[in-house]
Amino acid sequence: MPGKFYVENKAEKVSLQAIEYALTDIRDKLDAIKGQTDKLGGEIPGEGSTIADWQMAETDVIQIGAVGIRNKIHDLTLSIHNLIGSQITVRLYKIVNGTERKVYEQNFNAATDTPGLPVVNGSWALHGILRVTVQSNDAIDNGQAVDYDYMLEAM
Repeated sequence: MPGKFYVENKAEKVSLQAIEYALTDIRDKLDAIKGQTDKLGGEIPGEGSTIADWQMAETDVIQIGAVGIRNKIHDLTLSIHNLIGSQITVRLYKIVNGTERKVYEQNFNAATDTPGLPVVNGSWALHGILRVTVQSNDAIDNGQAVDYDYMLEAM
């Protein structure tokens, strides 16, 4: 009988329309899975440098992420190879319940610590902006470049 299919050892008939609907549902689910697995490759790495007066005050190096966008940050490395201060302070800020809060602070010495600082070395979930700042205790660091490199994965 055209348009009707019989499932072996079953009495009920399965219409072509029901099969097409089931295949469409499977295709939609596969597309959703593909959309999630495509994110695993990560975003294009972020890299660059910021020139600022680091000794004058705590200054933004970069803001990572966007309001309302979920990401995982897997790596954030800063390079202080151009600085000479004995106290280079790195701070991270993010919004906590509507208010920006400091969530990380660490001091480094440009003369004795490695020039590349692995500030985030692992996975950390973000659903907004992560603000990264640096401050130096040496006026000679003003006008110098601080390099950055980071890797995000969309969620």
